[in-house]
Amino acid sequence: MFWVALLLVSWLAALAACARLCIAATVVAAADSPVPDVPPQEGALTLPETAFLSGGPERVADLTLVTMHAGRRLMLAHTGWTTVVAPRGTNALECAAIGAAGPGGQARTTAVRAGVAAADPVRELSDRLVASGLAVPEHARHAVAAGVGAVRRSFVLVLALAVVSVLVLPQEPAERGEAALWFSLPLVLTLGCLAIARLEVHPYVRWASAAGLARLRELPRPTDGHGPDGHDGLGNGALPGGQALLVSVALGGIGAIPDPQLRTALAGPVERPRPAHRGQ
Repeated sequence: MFWVALLLVSWLAALAACARLCIAATVVAAADSPVPDVPPQEGALTLPETAFLSGGPERVADLTLVTMHAGRRLMLAHTGWTTVVAPRGTNALECAAIGAAGPGGQARTTAVRAGVAAADPVRELSDRLVASGLAVPEHARHAVAAGVGAVRRSFVLVLALAVVSVLVLPQEPAERGEAALWFSLPLVLTLGCLAIARLEVHPYVRWASAAGLARLRELPRPTDGHGPDGHDGLGNGALPGGQALLVSVALGGIGAIPDPQLRTALAGPVERPRPAHRGQ
């Protein structure tokens, strides 16, 4: 009857993990509404807001660098380096990019992207979107992701203990069947919790809340040739030729950039293997 002790461990692990995920989902559901003291955001989304709701701080950094590159205020080289051309930014995000490039005006593109993503203007943008109910708080996203991971680990643990109890421990055939039946219950519980999380909780691990996703769906697509509000959201007015590119980057990230060299510049250079020396 040693398998009974393993069954108790399985139940404790499954119940604790499922409870953790349920609590996290409840917290996120409560956060998926505007703060009472903050009026809901009205008007169309700017491009930085669109980028944050679509991909978080890293997407805002990509949008900022592409906008400055299109405006010839910095140069993104396919070798993975960013060079500042105009040392004066037109807004806080551009100033953050210039500052991330360092006093010499040149740095690795990955370092500049990380610097912009962690800059104060991006945090202020995040706080504003969270307060208006359009974005999910970062701590809530992490709590849900951790809860889903805990349920997955508990499923693996229960499955392993079930295999040990049914196939490894010496016992009568009838007792093996009884052990398999009892272990199937926590397995069904964890699998059901994961299935429900996939349908109901999975959207909350994104940056945008349900209201934010609805606002994103209302935006005109890049094929329309117009931005969410008729300008690029970075203080540069309408861009007839590059506006569709900026909207594509805000919504889809660097993968939506048609220029392969610009994609390489943002994603980082591909490391080519060095040819082996003869005689080795």
